[in-house]
Amino acid sequence: TKWSLSPYTGCGHRCIYCYATSYIPKHYIPRPKKNLIRRVLNDLGKIPDGSIIAISNSSDPYTPMESELRLTRRVLEILIPKNFKIQLVTKSDLVLRDLDILVKGIGRVIVSITITTLDNRIAKIIEPGAPPPYKRLKAVELLSRNKIPVIVRVDPIIPGVNSDPDQIRKLVREIARAGAVQITSSTYKARYDSLVRLKKAFPHLAKEFDYLYRVRGVRIHGYLYLERKLREELLKVVKEASETQGLVFETCREGLTHLNNPKFYCDGSSFFSDQ
Repeated sequence: TKWSLSPYTGCGHRCIYCYATSYIPKHYIPRPKKNLIRRVLNDLGKIPDGSIIAISNSSDPYTPMESELRLTRRVLEILIPKNFKIQLVTKSDLVLRDLDILVKGIGRVIVSITITTLDNRIAKIIEPGAPPPYKRLKAVELLSRNKIPVIVRVDPIIPGVNSDPDQIRKLVREIARAGAVQITSSTYKARYDSLVRLKKAFPHLAKEFDYLYRVRGVRIHGYLYLERKLREELLKVVKEASETQGLVFETCREGLTHLNNPKFYCDGSSFFSDQ
């Protein structure tokens, strides 16, 4: 059984490709969940032993205000002593602050960290509120060194922005060197608002984005996907680089299951010790 827990609504990393801005009002203005700790304590009895708790899917648990509010840390202090499997999903090296708690749950804790590019200039444009890539790589290294499995999400791949094959291979080499166990990758799926932001940030690619998504793209579940052939080409680069470095490779929400390593999952849950 998998549950989701978000200490915050919204996220201060302000990624321009974010899909959650299309359905969470004022998503770029994070705010703590009301009565979070009381609600977590109340819900503990409803969650079966051994359940996976994902923290969290659409709002980063280590959004910048967490450094002061420490809500995610408090949640971990409550959950780690219980018999739950904890899956942290973040774009921040602030996760390292809680290493002292995470190591108490070894075997029942995995961390997913998103690194879309090694290019600081591009990262600052597409993820303006997130820590720079080198800090996230350092987090991968320190978590791995402390026996916490790290899955790196090279996600999303945006054509013309972070899709250069040489840059992807270099990124994957650094991820492997830092000690990650798996790479999960997917392509950018356009929503109206995020496509407008991307075109504004990269005006020289605006016509290309319109052509690839609005003309050639495929509408799936309310998103505009790149056509299947192009998605496969982009993700094959990541797959080959990952497998060259001995990493597990998975795609996510692509319908390209033939690219995946069998017996593994895109969320990294295969790395819980009893899976």
